[in-house]
Amino acid sequence: MPTSTLENSLIASINSIALHDLDDTLSPDELRQRACSELLRQEAVAQSLLSIDDLPSPDGVLSEAASNAIETLLDKNLQVPEPSLEACQRHYSAHQASYATGERVNVRHILFAVTQGVDVALLRQRAETCLLQVRCHDGQNSTERFAAEAKNLSNCPSGAEGGLLGWLLPSDCAPEFAKELFGSHEVGVLPRLVHSRFGLHVIEVLAREPGKTLPFESVRGAVAMTLQQKTYVTALKQYMTLLAGNAVLHGVDLEAADSPLMQ
Repeated sequence: MPTSTLENSLIASINSIALHDLDDTLSPDELRQRACSELLRQEAVAQSLLSIDDLPSPDGVLSEAASNAIETLLDKNLQVPEPSLEACQRHYSAHQASYATGERVNVRHILFAVTQGVDVALLRQRAETCLLQVRCHDGQNSTERFAAEAKNLSNCPSGAEGGLLGWLLPSDCAPEFAKELFGSHEVGVLPRLVHSRFGLHVIEVLAREPGKTLPFESVRGAVAMTLQQKTYVTALKQYMTLLAGNAVLHGVDLEAADSPLMQ
């Protein structure tokens, strides 16, 4: 049966190429990721890097040939120069805590887990209320209140121990969790909710051991890679903006937020 005009209006597309089926349910990030991949696939075809017969998959998964062609396309069009020694030294001086080894934090938390079907807005409200409650108590009352809230509310097994996770290294944590905990001097209940793949966390840093800062020469390669990655992401965003400006987009907004492809 031919697709109706109404059905077509409900399907996001790039240059009339559908990004999903009518009954697919995609998050905005998933849709933007598919759109970016399709833009690059089409440009690879336009530049004769990919056969016109290599068609997009209904589930958004690129073929091996398309993935290789896109890699060649990006290598050809994105210029990412080596960062200068001076730029590396400036970055190192401004982010020395990120190049320390042996840093540890003693942490406890209250986890509000994001599970299938959960009302995220209501969950955030509960987490923010909890954060306010534990931050409004000082001294011994604060210790007891945090432990009580963890036992009553936390979706983590550590709740039975008052939320205590103990001494952690960066390698013990999910990257997004570690990013919030390490490389700073904050002690006490953090004044913000921390987001991770597991949900929303109310976190208290009980103590810190700063670790040892590595000398510049020993981390120069890592610093250079960090700066190159930042330059690459900027160049990729600009290139995607150029491609999007020359394409007909329907049902997807590539300017609404960063695509996972460009993070």
